[in-house]
Amino acid sequence: MIGTTGTGAGTRTPGAPRVDFGYATRTLRVRGFSVRVSLKPVAVAAALLAVAVAIAVAAIGIGDHPLGVWEVAAALTGGGEPFHRVIVVEWRLPVAVAVVVFGALLGLGGAIFQSLTRNPLGSPDVIGFDAGAYTAVVLTILVVGSRGYWSIATAAVAGGLAAAFAVYVLAYRRGVQGFRLIIVGIAVSAMLGSVNAYLITRAELDDAMAVGFWGAGSVARVTWEGLVPSLAIAGTVVVAAVLLAPALRRLELGDDTAVAQGTRPGPVRLGLVVTGVATSALVTAAAGPIGFVALVAPQLARRLTRTPGTGLLPAAAMGAALLAAAHLLSLVIAQVHRPVPVGLITVCLGGLYLIRLLVGETRRRYPGPR
Repeated sequence: MIGTTGTGAGTRTPGAPRVDFGYATRTLRVRGFSVRVSLKPVAVAAALLAVAVAIAVAAIGIGDHPLGVWEVAAALTGGGEPFHRVIVVEWRLPVAVAVVVFGALLGLGGAIFQSLTRNPLGSPDVIGFDAGAYTAVVLTILVVGSRGYWSIATAAVAGGLAAAFAVYVLAYRRGVQGFRLIIVGIAVSAMLGSVNAYLITRAELDDAMAVGFWGAGSVARVTWEGLVPSLAIAGTVVVAAVLLAPALRRLELGDDTAVAQGTRPGPVRLGLVVTGVATSALVTAAAGPIGFVALVAPQLARRLTRTPGTGLLPAAAMGAALLAAAHLLSLVIAQVHRPVPVGLITVCLGGLYLIRLLVGETRRRYPGPR
């Protein structure tokens, strides 16, 4: 059953005062359970996801053996030449699925941490959680000597959680403020970067080159064998994010308000941190560190939806669209020059956005004399 409200109004219970949320909403009720759905964020997310899928499918036709649109479509539907089916289904389709899923995970993780810190700079790559996952994977490859998916995935999650714990403890001072958390995270990330550089310089040449290429962040090496476990774990992470989303909205109003509404801030915040770290750790384990998508996607999605907070669904869809576009750009560059890992593209473009964001935040906080 779907209860409707007028445009620009929220849900109204008979006898209760009317609440204006500033945008059209619908309330979905199923056997005593109800959830309010904002129409515009859902519509924007659906459009962004459609764009991401379209870009990912278009990228399937680009490569050393170019394929036309109809050849790709025939291979995806089980027709066409056998060699084309091998290229599309076995080699390029897992990469196309990966850019959409991994981009959505990065956008989701960025939205979680930006909401928790109440700061647009609060993304896993800026705070240092990605650096922790990267360091743990480097240790696993260079010191332990293991390159299996499960060992790398476990190390990435453990390293991200360890970095999150270290940042939280160092930033704690009668509570944790978002800006202090970000500053401490940047410092921890810099120290972990030094550890990574030391480990790479002490490693054998072949191992150092393998880690260096992996550290650039590339989806080109993703196969079905490594992607299927990532998809299974990603499904669990998404479910956890959906279940914690209402509590996250209440935490944005402040801990006192959240407690008054029946939310326990400590356990909920811990669950959100673990979920957010898992999103970036999964991507790091499968494709290496892909920076700045988690930073940019939530803010661009918020500007499109024009909502006061950072929505998880639009941020995930925007992340998928951004990573798919970066992947397509990397393929185009490879056709005219040489292969470029998608992580380098996201870092270059995301770095420009970070500079713009820092300048904007500085002007907002310190407007100066007029």
